[in-house]
Amino acid sequence: MADIREWRGQPVVDEKGHRIGTLESVYVETSTDEPFFATVMTGFTNRRLVFVPLEGSVAGPAYLRVPYPKSKVKQAPAIGTDDILPATDEPEVFAYYELPYATGAGGERRLARR
Repeated sequence: MADIREWRGQPVVDEKGHRIGTLESVYVETSTDEPFFATVMTGFTNRRLVFVPLEGSVAGPAYLRVPYPKSKVKQAPAIGTDDILPATDEPEVFAYYELPYATGAGGERRLARR
């Protein structure tokens, strides 16, 4: 897909092709404006948005495949469907996937929702 906005609503599958949920939004790295994390809508009755890194992901014609098992993504830090990730929770999301975390040079947040 040429435009990242076209990804919204696409199925998100794990490394083995098992459906995890539906892509809801993308969080970009504020210093580069490059996509860094996706939020995936999971659950039928208790809907929530779980975070998954986009590095190593593959966008197919009708899905986004992430390089993590479904069980790991389903247990990832999450927010409510109408919420935005608070800056104070950013380190937890990075730590869950064992990714390094540092704020911007001026202490600004690292992620922005698109």
